[in-house]
Parts: sequence; C-alpha cells; structure tokens
Amino acid sequence: MASRYRHGALLAMVAAGIAAALLAPPIPQDPQYHAFADSKPLLGIPAGLNVLSNLLFLWAGGAGLYALFVARSLAIAERALPAYAGFFAALLLVAAGSTAYHVAPANATLAWDRLAMTLAFMSFTTILLAERVSLDLARRLYPWLLAAGVASIVYWRLGDGDGQGDLRAYALIQFLPLALAPLILALYPSRFTRRHELWWVLVCYGLAKVFELLDHELYATLGVVSGHSLKHLAAGVACLVVLHHLRRRAPLEA
Repeated sequence: MASRYRHGALLAMVAAGIAAALLAPPIPQDPQYHAFADSKPLLGIPAGLNVLSNLLFLWAGGAGLYALFVARSLAIAERALPAYAGFFAALLLVAAGSTAYHVAPANATLAWDRLAMTLAFMSFTTILLAERVSLDLARRLYPWLLAAGVASIVYWRLGDGDGQGDLRAYALIQFLPLALAPLILALYPSRFTRRHELWWVLVCYGLAKVFELLDHELYATLGVVSGHSLKHLAAGVACLVVLHHLRRRAPLEA
C-alpha cells in the first residue's frame, strides 16, 4: 500500500508537469537571453569568467568517468551503469557546449549547450529511479528519457525560424526532474549509505537557478563576478557532490 501511494505521487507529478506544459502558451526564446552581464575577456578568452567557470563540469565529468571505468571506486547500481556513464559523459559535453556558447552567444550554439544539459538531467533522473524506485523501470526508461531530451531541443530549433521557437518541451525536461527528485529522495529508501547527501545536489542546483536569474544584479553588486558565472560554479559543485557521494557511500545490506 505504501508503495502504491509513493508511485501515485510520482505519477501525479509527471501528469501535472506534462499537463502544465501542454496547456501553457508557447514560450519563445527571449532574444535578450544572450546579453549576459559579464562578457569581458580574461586571459585572452572571450567572456572569460563565464567560460572558465565551466571547468568544474570538466573536472566532475572526467573524474567521474575515470572513477567509474578505471579506478572502479564508485558504489553504483551495476545494472544501471549506462546512466552513470551517461551522466559523467554529459558533464564533459556541458563544459564543451557552454564554452562554445559563451564564446559565440547565439541560438545555434545555445542549442548544443542545452542538449548536453538535457542528457545530464535525464541521466541523473534515471540514476535516482534506479537507486530508489525500480531498477528495471529505470533501465527500460533511460533510452526514452534521453530521446525525450533530444526531442525537446529539436522541437525548439525546428520552430526557431523566426529566432524564437517554443521552449515548453525543454522547460518540462529541465524542471520536471527538479520536481521529481525531492519526492524520490523523501519517499523512497536508498540502497546505499549516506542517503541524505544528495539533498545538497538539489540545494546547489537551486542556488544555480537563483544566480542565473540575478545575473545582472549580482554583477552590479559584486563588481567582479556575475550571476551567470556563479550559476556555473554552483551547478558544478552540485555535480562534484554527486561524485563525492558515489565515492564515499556503501551498499546497504539486504
């Protein structure tokens, strides 16, 4: 009975998210989105801090793949290995995509940045499903979740002939996992120790979204670093928390 209620809560959240996306009016790409507060070059790099702040994604992605396949030092649900590998590989793509975008801000380069992020979102969601909800369900869903992430970007770009497109599908892909993650962490037991550490991932990512919204205000206040650079740092720390958690935890005895 408890499992039925937990599953029902997740399904209700998914249904509500899909319904909200379908009923909402089209969300065009704001042309002012590319006007970041800090675009100064640094060390000869255009938009230097916005580019260099992506190094945390590079670090987390590279270190995660090394720990997963070479050192074999991560405690994972082995049958969900593709999701862990996909998550860390996506972080390398995020570093590359975000760098390319900030060097040449435009919808075309933004699409590659967002594509990498959707792969990371879908992989992390699959990891949570595998570890907390159902390993078999997660394995079956993972290819479809990746396909949905890619489709959300394609849908936006196909309608982008007027320079705007419709971001409803991408918004669903980005924010529905953020809504599901706390439910999964709160309602389902973990297969591993140190179960509460993953809440810090959500805290860091929440801060990243706040920093993104306050890009200009924070730059005007701090004068050194912008909200967007801080967004990269906070999101990068969230990814490092995931890596730290996978390294330090241990499987619980059955």
